[in-house]
Amino acid sequence: MKHIILLLAFILTSTFLYAEEKAVNKVVVYKAKRQMQLLSGDEVIKTYSISLGDNPIGHKVEEGDERTPEGDYVIDYRNPQSHYHLSFHISYPNEKDKENARKLGVSPGGSIMIHGSPNKFQWSEAVLKNVDWTDGCIAITNKEIDEFGKLVKNGTPISLYP
Repeated sequence: MKHIILLLAFILTSTFLYAEEKAVNKVVVYKAKRQMQLLSGDEVIKTYSISLGDNPIGHKVEEGDERTPEGDYVIDYRNPQSHYHLSFHISYPNEKDKENARKLGVSPGGSIMIHGSPNKFQWSEAVLKNVDWTDGCIAITNKEIDEFGKLVKNGTPISLYP
């Protein structure tokens, strides 16, 4: 019996350590579902409910349209001076976005982030959780953004779908 207990403890510990060591190699956002997934290979290892921009339908075209971009980008840096609990920059606009904006005679905008609650309004997190309130960013709770920051490294690809 003692051997079985030791074997079970070993298996559980090994499984836990294996799960903790899985590296996130892609972030996927499904705007219509208000869902963001962290992937390790083809396996979804974490899913978050998200809030988007005030005007969530369609691809971001210009500064101030309050849309969240769609397409393939990279999480390229962390913002240590964030107005939000933590924030991670998405590499929008890419060259295609810039060219499209140039043709339309508008600025494509930028500063699209994944972030937590506003620093000055941390108390509002429960209210903000279930509504679209950003200017085009992706918002999750402060607890979730802390976890996200531990799991997702700079340079991680992100795909955003309608």
